[in-house]
Amino acid sequence: MSFHTTPARSSRITKPRRTSAVAALGLRRTTSSPSSASPRKPSLPSENTTPYDDDEQLDDIGVMASLSEDLNFRDVPQYIEYIRNRMFSDMPEKAGMNSTRIADVLNFRRYLSPFVTIAHIDALSTSTTRVEREIAELARAAILRRVTIPNRGVGAAAIGDGIASVREWHALVQSDGGLQEGLKSKYIAIMNANPTSTSISGTVFTSPELSALVLMGFLTSATAVNSSSSFFASPGASSLTAVSTSGSRFAAGSLDAVGGVYATQHIHGGTSLSGSRPSVTAHYTFSLPNMGTQIKLLVEARNHLITILKKTKYKEMPMVALRERWDGGVTTHDVKSERKKLRGEFAGVLPGRTKKWKQFYGMRFEWILEECLGAGLVELFETGSVGRAVRAT
Repeated sequence: MSFHTTPARSSRITKPRRTSAVAALGLRRTTSSPSSASPRKPSLPSENTTPYDDDEQLDDIGVMASLSEDLNFRDVPQYIEYIRNRMFSDMPEKAGMNSTRIADVLNFRRYLSPFVTIAHIDALSTSTTRVEREIAELARAAILRRVTIPNRGVGAAAIGDGIASVREWHALVQSDGGLQEGLKSKYIAIMNANPTSTSISGTVFTSPELSALVLMGFLTSATAVNSSSSFFASPGASSLTAVSTSGSRFAAGSLDAVGGVYATQHIHGGTSLSGSRPSVTAHYTFSLPNMGTQIKLLVEARNHLITILKKTKYKEMPMVALRERWDGGVTTHDVKSERKKLRGEFAGVLPGRTKKWKQFYGMRFEWILEECLGAGLVELFETGSVGRAVRAT
């Protein structure tokens, strides 16, 4: 048997080798070990290794006002259903919680009121004006009802400003075991007679009826508290602010459109005819059971997300990094986590030990991000290098 050499080896014409060019550039190629010649197992897809530093300012190539380009809803009820169904993550298989804690989490979710903030809808809609107009029309038709809990923030960040389905509201009233049947019918009749009003005079109910409705959570006191609000979670939108902004957020012709219970507070130069502060304790606001618990949860979740952003130098962070910090680095089974396990770098924690599950009952990152975006607490922008990023305003 004879062996033949290739023309490139036998020819006198020599070609520069790649290694010489590499050497000329001052680079050195590492020598592969004998084991590298053995067949390799199929590697996992490469993970995103884009570096990020908390002290680094991200590129901003375009601010996003909303997330409307990802959705295509026909009406406000579809927004409500979408928001309510996506509030919490599914319970993980290995949650790191005992059966009692799991039951507490599920029961907490179950008994939340069917309430959606206007801010959340604004984050998903293409037009705030169109949404407001549609809400007013649906309120007059007794399909939706506006819910406004006073002293819970100012403007778009008002966490007590939202809507709920009238049908679900009536169902909660009818199923409540703490109310007499006659009071249930009376309450529903008054709701139907005042479809666009968020508050009513306390004179329409007797004192025992008011006590029962307040105790069950279907009415709350509408007492005005004049305290300045330094942040959205601080109670006390000033009465002047309430009057000035009410006309653009409530149906024309309703009491709320002219300031609600605050409407007469600044007549006669800001005082009553007698010179003393007028009493507004005779007015009550329509509410839903467990709304206080739900509002507290939203306030704490908003605060936590903003706190994470404000810990960085420029109060901004890539969305991927922000989601990871919100989730708390939980144990996952995605490609990135498996690669870390193979390299011995895995340091995840069980979901039950993270703030997302201990304090927020598994609230999804995307959900609270939409809530903060609609409230004007954060803004989204494209970086061109690490995808979308979030900035505290």
